[in-house]
Amino acid sequence: MHKFAEACERIADTTKKLEKIAIVAVYLKSSLPEEASVAAVFLSGRPFPAWEETTLQVGGRLLWKVVEELSEKNEEELTAAYRKHGDLGAAAAEVLLEAGVGTGAPAGPGRANLGSEENHEDSVSNHGLSAREVQAAFRKIAAARGSAAKAILLRELLSQVTPLEAKYIVKIITGDLRIGLKESLVEEAIAKAFGASAKDAQRANMLLGDIGETLRFAVEGKLNQAKMRLFHPLGFMLASPAQSAEEALSYFANALVEDKYDGIRAQAHCSGGEVHIFSRTRDEITESFPELPDALAGLPQAAILDGEIVAWSYLAAESGETGRALPFSALQQRLGRKKVSDEMMRRVPVAYLVFDILYAGGELLIDRPQRERAKRLDELLAVPRIPTQARFGAAQGQLMLESPESAITTQIFRAPVFLASSPDELDQRFEAAQARGNEGLMIKDPVSTYTPGRRGKSWLKLKRELATLDVVVTAVEYGHGKRIGVLSDYTFAVRDGERLVNIGKAYSGLTDAEIAEMTKWFLEHTVEDQGFRLVVEPKIVLEVAFNNMMRSDRHESGYALRFPRIVRIRTDKPPEEADTIERAREIYEKQKHEPAHN
Repeated sequence: MHKFAEACERIADTTKKLEKIAIVAVYLKSSLPEEASVAAVFLSGRPFPAWEETTLQVGGRLLWKVVEELSEKNEEELTAAYRKHGDLGAAAAEVLLEAGVGTGAPAGPGRANLGSEENHEDSVSNHGLSAREVQAAFRKIAAARGSAAKAILLRELLSQVTPLEAKYIVKIITGDLRIGLKESLVEEAIAKAFGASAKDAQRANMLLGDIGETLRFAVEGKLNQAKMRLFHPLGFMLASPAQSAEEALSYFANALVEDKYDGIRAQAHCSGGEVHIFSRTRDEITESFPELPDALAGLPQAAILDGEIVAWSYLAAESGETGRALPFSALQQRLGRKKVSDEMMRRVPVAYLVFDILYAGGELLIDRPQRERAKRLDELLAVPRIPTQARFGAAQGQLMLESPESAITTQIFRAPVFLASSPDELDQRFEAAQARGNEGLMIKDPVSTYTPGRRGKSWLKLKRELATLDVVVTAVEYGHGKRIGVLSDYTFAVRDGERLVNIGKAYSGLTDAEIAEMTKWFLEHTVEDQGFRLVVEPKIVLEVAFNNMMRSDRHESGYALRFPRIVRIRTDKPPEEADTIERAREIYEKQKHEPAHN
């Protein structure tokens, strides 16, 4: 683990992408494959491979407490170290070094407790822990029940490593190495180390969901033999905003057009009657929608579907319509629940509107054109094998699961798609979409492939509304009046390269229940307690609306928002996908040519 930490220090010391890749490549090449495969996972900022559902469940508050106890520093001293570095891992290294903690434990009973795997010559040294042993310790922490048990194991781990190693162990636990190293660079380093193409390494990692396994394939020269691992989410293809119908059609003359629904993006993996549903953050959300798996289990072949889960309202049968999507506020009642009652499913029914297919019948389809994937999706949903309790309505590719006892109806739709080749057609479609209560339009290039995790001009979104930004919460404050005792005032930031720069503060828009839930989360993920104000782990994304944007020295971004209010918590979005300072600048520049909203 010492070699790993030293490599991370060198990576952090350079801003040059090629130098970072070279350092990682040399480190991986010089390690045994068993050690290098775990290190590759760690270099991606994770304790475990992406496809695994294992999580540590260790928040910033617990880490802070363990470091405080192990270093025998008081709250004020640890806070000073954190303010100096702005990073809990670096702060931990400083205070542990000052306390003389962690010079490396000799091999013996303490070390043996950390992992069950046999030792290798490749262990960092005769007295240090290997990356594999650290991961074994992580697995014990993940399996431990309760914060007290986790704290004991965490303290044991940190006491047996050097302060430098502790620095990066803490960083891995928090999920961010903060050394300017993205997973894509680790993929390139694997390719460089083992004489493969970066494209092959990237594709293998996408299919496997395990960059450590990708490394093992590269070592053996078998990257092209990697197969899709079902029930591991692929990255979602993303859309870029278009300001007008004319702009949208400037990128491609003919377009496939769908409504833009106000729900949550969801990827469904279906095979052999087993169904797992993942959000855009690649978190599994199957438990939040227990009525959907039974409906999807009837598909005639294994498939990966991309679509939107929305709250759904049923219209009278005589209207000739199958229903319509409800606002996101209705769906919010279903989110984040580990158990959803029949009463909740009746009160807030959902539909899954499927608009793309990524895999079917053993074949990965992402390299096929959009129009071809659309045809495959139509075929898949046309004649599914239906579970006994479900029935099929062929009009829109609609699969309905009904339970007479509980009056719960689930609908799986093929999202309606239209063709458009002129701005007038798009404008008409846009007005019709809004009349149906939807946000606007998705406009897609018929010949485009599906590019996981990337945003380009092949998919466009057309919305006309007040400006919004997706921002990351960086600090929270206790409220006033009826909100005394809860954290309700949120400072938030946009991305500026690897940094987050604050751009505003809001306290309105969330329900009391949401504020209570967020208060609990923020208290468990505080990294600096300033009394009335808490600096928190930057992991919560909010959609914030505002009337206009101003130049301001009040925030590090150089901008301030006028009348900001929280639209919703973006549980479907990771911090890496929050808006950028460039997006804020675009909005500001655009405003200069338009009248301000008051």
